[in-house]
Amino acid sequence: MSAVTIQVPDPALGGFYTVREAARLLQIESAPRIRGWLTGYAHRAGPIIKRQYQPVAGIHEVGFLDLMEIRFIEHFRRQGMSLQSLRLAAKNARKELQQEHPFATSNVKFMTDRKEVFLHTAKVTGDKFLLNLMTNQIEIYEAFEQLLAEGVGFDAQSGIANRWTPQPAECPNVIVDPRIAFGQPVVAPRYVPTKALFGLWKAENGNIKAVAEWFHVEETAVAEAIKFEARLTA
Repeated sequence: MSAVTIQVPDPALGGFYTVREAARLLQIESAPRIRGWLTGYAHRAGPIIKRQYQPVAGIHEVGFLDLMEIRFIEHFRRQGMSLQSLRLAAKNARKELQQEHPFATSNVKFMTDRKEVFLHTAKVTGDKFLLNLMTNQIEIYEAFEQLLAEGVGFDAQSGIANRWTPQPAECPNVIVDPRIAFGQPVVAPRYVPTKALFGLWKAENGNIKAVAEWFHVEETAVAEAIKFEARLTA
């Protein structure tokens, strides 16, 4: 019998973020809240996300797909959807969509099936916000889906997210790609980490030209990286 070759995804291409880094990138004020979505809450309920990496020595690292799911969850939490509903929706979506990261996917099939999962979840949980959204305000739900897809690139075949532009209007050249710089924000076209450019700019007392010459990039790229990092800091 011939051996079967199993393709194992390279973890180095999955992106790496601490919980604090994820909170900073997504502009979520509470890192412990994200940790609760990853690990569950003691004596109450389990996690919402089926994470890419297991914690090592108590350190919780998240991957790019986790990051996209956290972004999805945070958006619906801010609209008023309960954690109970999100947890059940995630569990059902993983089963129905046959996808471990159902909140990090997009295409016609995924969005249609996800709507059915959300409607079923609303009926089971009795979540008034979600039930109203999925029956009387479906256009608003679809608008949420479209909003969440803005700035996100998806694999054409799998529908899984593979690139994100966090600030598409203000900083269109700053991207987050799990295959580049371990998923840290970089500025195109040379893909230099924005944090490195911002750090040197501060060390050089705001001298953009000096930073550009040091990294061999255009001054416009440095300026965009500074703008991006400054917005995160603010």
